[in-house]
Amino acid sequence: MTVGVLGLGLIGGSMARAYARAGHRVLAADKDESILAFAQLTGAVSGVLQEDTVPQCQLILLAIYPDGCAAWLERNAHRISSDTLVMDLCGVKEEICRRCFPLAQTYGFTFIGGHPMAGSHYSGFKYSRSNLFRGAPMVLVPHRFDDMALLERAKEALAPCEFGAFAVCTAQEHDQRIAFTSQMPHVLSNAYIKSPTASHHKGFSAGSYKDLTRVAWLNPQMWAELCMENRENMLFELDAYIASLQSYRQALQAQDIAALTALLDEGRRRKEEVDG
Repeated sequence: MTVGVLGLGLIGGSMARAYARAGHRVLAADKDESILAFAQLTGAVSGVLQEDTVPQCQLILLAIYPDGCAAWLERNAHRISSDTLVMDLCGVKEEICRRCFPLAQTYGFTFIGGHPMAGSHYSGFKYSRSNLFRGAPMVLVPHRFDDMALLERAKEALAPCEFGAFAVCTAQEHDQRIAFTSQMPHVLSNAYIKSPTASHHKGFSAGSYKDLTRVAWLNPQMWAELCMENRENMLFELDAYIASLQSYRQALQAQDIAALTALLDEGRRRKEEVDG
């Protein structure tokens, strides 16, 4: 199989490595020509994804920012073969699916939204690895939920990545859930580390500090775009979180230990409830 990969960051680079490891031919494109050259040198990429090679691909994976993915597909849709499966790997889905599903219908290829639930606070091809997705969940966003053949086709196409589980949802459901599980943790971690006390943490911090601050080290441009694309869902989550923080603050300010204990117990029970 010939696989096209747009973008050789952590996700796209890891996809390229996974397919190359499985013996597939990988064509790739990246705005940084030095990264593309390095990827070819490592053996993860065997050629360039460009106008004359797009028709050769049976699978195309779009792994850059959402607007860039949709724009690339709009420019190249007429070059894609009718038997090709195109999948984006973006962190938000509503806008990209709105733009890409009609393109697939017009030009005859197949498009499905995808979001691998794996990553790292490090970014870039140099941190990519062929086993990044092993055992990880993968979210699929099809145009029609009753198209079981498409879902099986997508799972089969993704076999070299060795995902551990697949979830299927609408683009709207995806963006609502991902605001809570992915985008909010990055924003909260990033805001938390700005405390004046943070510069004095050494010798006084352990696992809880490391867990909470790990994703403060992020790609600012990428996460700003993802959060802005998902603005309404992010505002809902932020408002809910700020309201909760106000309750803790009020209990502390009033020196109301019973109220604070109740709030902490409520959070403990909620964690048990949602995680089983």
